[in-house]
This record gives sequence, C-alpha cells and structure tokens, in this order.
Amino acid sequence: MSVFVALFSGINVGGNRIVKMVELRAFFEELGFADVATYIQSGNVVFKAEAGEAAALTATIESAFETRWGFRSRIMVRDLGWLEALVANNPYPEVAGDPTKLHASALERAPTSEEIARLAERCTGPESFEVKGDVLYLHAPDGLGKSKFAEVLPRTLKVPGTMRNWRTVLTLLEMAQKA
Repeated sequence: MSVFVALFSGINVGGNRIVKMVELRAFFEELGFADVATYIQSGNVVFKAEAGEAAALTATIESAFETRWGFRSRIMVRDLGWLEALVANNPYPEVAGDPTKLHASALERAPTSEEIARLAERCTGPESFEVKGDVLYLHAPDGLGKSKFAEVLPRTLKVPGTMRNWRTVLTLLEMAQKA
C-alpha cells in the first residue's frame, strides 16, 4: 500500500462548510482506505491506499465527498514522495523555523511562466514566493494574516490550490512517514 495525503480546501473556514474530523476519518475508512489519520480542522488526511494514481484518488474522493456532505471541496491528493520533495525543495530554509512566516500551496497543476510572471507583478510588498512544479512557496515576513499579496494570490494566479503553514506541512510529513 502507498501513503497519501489529502488536502481539502474551503472546509471549516469561518464557521462554514463544517466537517468534523472524526466524520472525515470515518468517511475515508468507508471508502476503503487504511491507517487514516487527520490533522487539525482544516482538512488534512493521511491515509494508505492500494497503489494508484493521485489524480484518480482525487476524483473518487471529491465525488464521494460532494455526495456525502452536499457541497464540493477542492481536494489535492499527493503521495509521500511529493510531500518529501516539497519539504526538501523549500527555497526559504532560513525561515523554516518560524512556521507562521512560511507557507506552501499545493496547486492543481504547475503554473505556466506567464501565470507566474503575472503573479510576480503583484508581489510588491515584503512577501516573496517561488514556484517549483505544482507547489508555490510563500514567505510572508509579517504573517499570512497581514499579507496583502496572499489576498490577491488566488485571483491573480488562477491555478486552484490550497495553502498550509510550514508547521502543518512538517507535521503531515511526519505523520505520513510513520503511516
């Protein structure tokens, strides 16, 4: 069996689209996945599945999730190797010790050079970013909550994704490696 992580977007935010993690864990088990574990309320699930494509797993989970909860959540399913590479390729190792200032966004696909250039034009504050494949790394020195760039990032890049702070990334990696 292979280890995967599912990163949900838009659940349990601002009291909307509530999904209890105990229910989400049971849902994954009902779908036939093993060693299911969740981390915090934002929708992070580590699980084992028979060897398969992350894209096929994403489609299966998204469809079943919408049927079960009655709304769609974009879900990024990635394997352990992807998560290990995300951490290893961090372009901001000097701030990795402060997880409030470093974030990684799992993107639905790798952005084009034109999309990245358009985003770079909007990055005029203290933030900096780097895209490596289907991951966008964001260094927000004043924190994500105060970042004007983080507010315009999804609308400007126009590549769907879901962002996690570095503490969550490292915790998910640890969970996945122990699964």
